[in-house]
Amino acid sequence: MRSMWLGFVSAVLLAVSPVQAEDAYPSKQVTVIVPFAAGGTADIFARMVSNHLQAKFGKPFVVENVGGAGSILGVTRLAKSAPDGITLGVASTSALAINPTLYGPKLSYQPDKDLVPVAQISVVPNVLVVNPNKIKARTVPELITYLKANPDKISFGSAGVGTSQHLAGELFQQMTGTKMVHVPYKGSSQMLTDLLSGQIDLAFDNVPLLLPQVKTGQLALLATATPKRADFDPQVPAVAEFLPGFEAVAWHGFFVPAGTPKPIVEKLSAEIRAFMQQPETVQKLAELGAVAVAVDSEPFAAYIAAETARWKKVIEAANIRLE
Repeated sequence: MRSMWLGFVSAVLLAVSPVQAEDAYPSKQVTVIVPFAAGGTADIFARMVSNHLQAKFGKPFVVENVGGAGSILGVTRLAKSAPDGITLGVASTSALAINPTLYGPKLSYQPDKDLVPVAQISVVPNVLVVNPNKIKARTVPELITYLKANPDKISFGSAGVGTSQHLAGELFQQMTGTKMVHVPYKGSSQMLTDLLSGQIDLAFDNVPLLLPQVKTGQLALLATATPKRADFDPQVPAVAEFLPGFEAVAWHGFFVPAGTPKPIVEKLSAEIRAFMQQPETVQKLAELGAVAVAVDSEPFAAYIAAETARWKKVIEAANIRLE
């Protein structure tokens, strides 16, 4: 009889513990890891969401910037943290959909094993721009014609080997049968300096970085790398209008270490998604050149898997290797 009673009590405790974990969460300060330096797009997004969660849950959500190695250091720190919901973080395209192919088993984390998606929060459009003094083409078809007439004579810059900017250029070459010279930099700001001075000819990069120079006429905007025309300027065509299927965007989302109780993941996901759908949030991200999205854990995981497979093909076709 005693063993039956103990078994009954254990079953009841197991049944209610997830609910208790959800109701009590968070019981103390939560660390939000941002794997980039302060002030960047991901950092701004993370602080917006953290401020909302702090106000909603009544406990501090403190952003900690852990930059370095193209976000690998910060994402590794997140992946190795205790799976209790007290540490969550932001990660993006390169960390989750590109690095697993570039680094393979050498990568210090495996997204599908070490991390659980909480919610996707944004898409940041990349755009194709040219230095107007170096490239006279003002449409994608004109650029393709020019590149085919000048193989290996035109250079494109990126924020580094294997970044989304680099792979956008590789995908463009693969889909058009053109050949350009890739010039990698240690970041987008250095790349932009040389693009403006004419040291390189064109680039794919995020809207927030390039739009100010487009507005002043220092750069010519040919197209967006989104599947369809972007909201920031519907007059600008998408590359996909000329190359069906072309897409090269940056995206961000929140993650927790694998093993985090599902009720906590669901609670965080619901609150983050509700915040991302608020009109004020949508407007703020639009001002930053981004699109606010609110995608739940499971569809976000499926999207990451699809992005990983897509970029793997590009990386392998371009034979990209990290020294």
